[in-house]
Amino acid sequence: MTTPMLPPLKPLPIKDRISVIYIEKGNLDVIDGSFVVVDKTGVRTHIPIGTVACLMLEPGTRVSHSSVVLAARVGCLLVWIGEAGVRLYAAGQPGGARSDRLLYQAKLALDDSARLKVVRKMYALRFKEEPPERRSVEQLRGIEGVRVRKTYELLAHQYGVEWKHRNYDHTEWESGDVPNRCLSSATACIYGICEAAILAAGYAPAVGFIHTGKPQSFVYDVADIFKFDTVVPVAFRIAGKNPRNPEREVRLACRDAFRQSHLLDKIIPTIEEVLAAGEIERPKAHEEAVEIAIPNKEGFGDAGYRG
Repeated sequence: MTTPMLPPLKPLPIKDRISVIYIEKGNLDVIDGSFVVVDKTGVRTHIPIGTVACLMLEPGTRVSHSSVVLAARVGCLLVWIGEAGVRLYAAGQPGGARSDRLLYQAKLALDDSARLKVVRKMYALRFKEEPPERRSVEQLRGIEGVRVRKTYELLAHQYGVEWKHRNYDHTEWESGDVPNRCLSSATACIYGICEAAILAAGYAPAVGFIHTGKPQSFVYDVADIFKFDTVVPVAFRIAGKNPRNPEREVRLACRDAFRQSHLLDKIIPTIEEVLAAGEIERPKAHEEAVEIAIPNKEGFGDAGYRG
């Protein structure tokens, strides 16, 4: 009698995952088939790696080869960050990008007319209204900046926070005021899960439309669509309480906000929606193309909603 073979790992879709988990001062390893964090006393903490979208690895974390392999197989993004998540040093890519998706994204970014259409769609989704007509990408970026600064002021007034301006020194984290520290921690949370979703969908984090020239330009573009409905109000609410450990309070509150807003359900469909606004046909995948990192069966959702 032959022993039945175990079925291959089937990564969960992004929408069904825990958003983000932070780890510091521990060794990541695979022991007895389980993904664990081992602290300095030898205590193991099991992590359901297949149900997590993104692991944020803070200073003091060491990662074994086997843990990276398992994370990649189940489609969990590993991100190496600085204290409180302010600096992003490196990120693993679960699975791999798809050439047809990358060519589509690049073609949209390089075509001035298509890029403007994508930017206008991002603006409309972010501010819940159509942008002014006959404006360039640079002009829309300037209008956006004014509205963002005004939103910060309104939220600071709403939560009783003394707000001066958006400013922090990533080399001296403790030198920043509490509102800026809260805001930086909150945006780091949403950047992590947006990058995980972008990679899972087969696109490139660096090829942006509003933001350009940075390794996470598209991450910032996508996160900006959602952050004022999720993490930015959370940051000001926590700052208004002036907690002893604002970074930890913000992270816990952001996880709750992601769950309550069903953010992970929305990111990939929104990516497809904004790119479709460029009105360029997406190239067909080559017959030998590797599957996207987290394949979902086709469902009845919007275009790009895989599950």
